Amino acid sequence: MLLLAPKEKDPSNSRMKLGVCRLSLSPTLPRRLCNLGGSPSRMGQRKVQSHTHKPESSLFSSDTLRNCSKLTAESNVDELFDETPKLDVVSATTIIGRFVRQHRYKEAIHFFSRMLFWNIRPNEFTFGSVIPLSTALEDLCLGKQFHACALKMGLNDIVFVGSAILDVYAKLRSIEEARKAFEDIEKPNVVSYTTLMNGYLKQGRIEDALQLFQEMPERNVVSWNVMIGGCSHTGQNEEAVNLFVEMLRQGLTPSQSTFPCVISAVSNIAALGMGKSFHAFVVKSSCNFDVFVGNALISCYAKCGSMEDSLLVFNKLPDRNIVSWNALICGFAQNGMGEDALISFERMRATGLRPNSVTLLGLLWACNHAGLVDKGSLYFNQIRIEDPNMLKPEHYACMVDLLSRFGRLKEAEELLNVLPYDPGIGFWKALLGGCHIHSNVELGELAAKKILALDPEDVSSYVMLSNAYSAAGRWQNVSKIRREMKEKGLKRVPGCSWIEIRSKVHVFVNSDRSHHQKDDIYGVLNFCIEQLREIEVPYF
Repeated sequence: MLLLAPKEKDPSNSRMKLGVCRLSLSPTLPRRLCNLGGSPSRMGQRKVQSHTHKPESSLFSSDTLRNCSKLTAESNVDELFDETPKLDVVSATTIIGRFVRQHRYKEAIHFFSRMLFWNIRPNEFTFGSVIPLSTALEDLCLGKQFHACALKMGLNDIVFVGSAILDVYAKLRSIEEARKAFEDIEKPNVVSYTTLMNGYLKQGRIEDALQLFQEMPERNVVSWNVMIGGCSHTGQNEEAVNLFVEMLRQGLTPSQSTFPCVISAVSNIAALGMGKSFHAFVVKSSCNFDVFVGNALISCYAKCGSMEDSLLVFNKLPDRNIVSWNALICGFAQNGMGEDALISFERMRATGLRPNSVTLLGLLWACNHAGLVDKGSLYFNQIRIEDPNMLKPEHYACMVDLLSRFGRLKEAEELLNVLPYDPGIGFWKALLGGCHIHSNVELGELAAKKILALDPEDVSSYVMLSNAYSAAGRWQNVSKIRREMKEKGLKRVPGCSWIEIRSKVHVFVNSDRSHHQKDDIYGVLNFCIEQLREIEVPYF
């Protein structure tokens, strides 16, 4: 298809020439989009001069307004175009906008094509309406074509148009093109910066996003929210908290969207004191304590091990949704309170809410932590019969882990054999973990072989198999495993733990010597070990 763009007048010719901007449409769009709605004879009936008005004639006539008001879901693009008198860029942009608001995206593009054919030159507001359609249709090629048209008409450097182009590339994951579009904008504003920053965060390019954030000439609360949320979602939880504190220091008032992001970051580092401080800030602030903030606090307190506070927030929440119940059920499960999780599930069902896949995962997790194997099997098999589409790989993996952990290895192996897809590495790790606990070396060897076939560099599998051999007294096999690890250069990843003291989080790894109070810490640790040895505690 061709989109036709106007060129300057030729001094030797009084007629307006038409420049051509080629659009290759995706299969989702009408093939005759730029056949422009009818037969050549019908198109010929439309007079070109009726579309080449001067800018001052942009006020709508009563006929134009009447035609726009009659635009319905059944309106035909070509008939509307042909029947609208004195159509100019303003009225055409208005009609396109109405198509967009009715979600008739293909018709809007069709109308835009006819505009170009009849030499109605789009302005920045026209492009502002049609460029986002590329995102709605998930068509990057179409977005590039709109970009080319805007570039040809010299409108791409206008911030309104450039930001729309930038948004298309960022949302359709073409981040390098987004950066180029950003650089083409003559005077990028806070929206331009925020859009590119969000694109970087979606690609996991946290350093680029932070650098751009620091370069912003001005920031609003949306910019801060994007950066805080991006850091939280990419695991940069301490950075997210620090940004929130810096935001407050600069005098900005957080919005309703700020708190769930920063509270989520706090929950990921299990900083209970900090979570309580942010909870207090929410209560004192002018923001409404809505279900999103409430759900974030329920999860935060649960992850910090304070189920009393989590339950208190839940009980005070006026409007609870499925996420609220899931947060509570998963919180009980995480803290080993399996019976409470099951009671909460029954309470949820009594309200008429239907469980989803997260609810089922929380139930299986609760049964796993509390050793409720029969209950877990009951829930799993019930969903398997009533709604098998709800079951995801993680549900099967959790069930395999539950059966393996409590010695029902034969059932776990049978479940692996009847999976509706090939079991991944997590399934075999769950089985290997059960084999290690219950000293089933033969089945453990099978699971280890499956894991190493999927990932030859998986260190944990070597360690777990070595431990299984050690528990069975097969020391020759232990030596063989350790020799293989040494030959392949594989090393155990040290475990990590942390503790919060006076709102400060202290992180430790195995044999850590980096803490500034290491001498005092090891002094107390050695004293404890000596005391335990004196009372003859095993392993000391």
